[in-house]
Amino acid sequence: MQQSTKALLRLRQMILDGELDVDERLSEPKLVERIAVSRTPIRVALVKLEHEGLIEALPSGGYKIRVFDKQDVFDAIELRGTLEGLAARRAAENRPTRRALAGLARALTELDDILSGETLSEDDFSRYMNANATFHDTLLDLAASPVMREALARTVALPFASPSAFVMAQAGLPESHQILHIAQYQHHRLYEAIEAGESSRAEDLAREHARLAKRNLEIVLEQDPAVPNLPGLQLIKDAGAF
Repeated sequence: MQQSTKALLRLRQMILDGELDVDERLSEPKLVERIAVSRTPIRVALVKLEHEGLIEALPSGGYKIRVFDKQDVFDAIELRGTLEGLAARRAAENRPTRRALAGLARALTELDDILSGETLSEDDFSRYMNANATFHDTLLDLAASPVMREALARTVALPFASPSAFVMAQAGLPESHQILHIAQYQHHRLYEAIEAGESSRAEDLAREHARLAKRNLEIVLEQDPAVPNLPGLQLIKDAGAF
């Protein structure tokens, strides 16, 4: 792995796992020592993470971890829904063939298989995350818009904005199975709308699907045992007030 990639992945994980305090000043020399790479990869990683919105530059030099309030979190989810809605509309307008839709269909089938049991193991939740990410990524492929893909990539870089942000955090919740079944119902309806070329319906479904994440976050943060499984929790100001 290249040193710049190693630095970026490690530093991002340290932020999301809470290894770095939100009040801590992030300086290149300290991070070089902790991550064991040279100064240039650390500098590049810091610039990229600032671009992603996870950190912000300090006037005195160095960086600090960004903290988001409740509305920031909801706005990020809403923005993802808007962008995915546009992508779904474009995908439907493109009238993809059955062959083009095959990747989306495979992801749906895998998700159906995962949710077919009465209970879900931790491995099932992990599989769900991967299949769900594939579904959403394939939807972007069908939109065939580099501009939309780039805009979405910036949005979902925030830990709570991605389509699978709360999946593992739901693993210990009694409501988790029902939540994922609702999401899967929406996946199927979205597939049908795209296949039928129903662009407005596809856009509405994609936006509503993203809004489900708002309720998911509220449910997760109401349950203390699940909270440690939520990446980036320390980035959300007054998380206990949800």
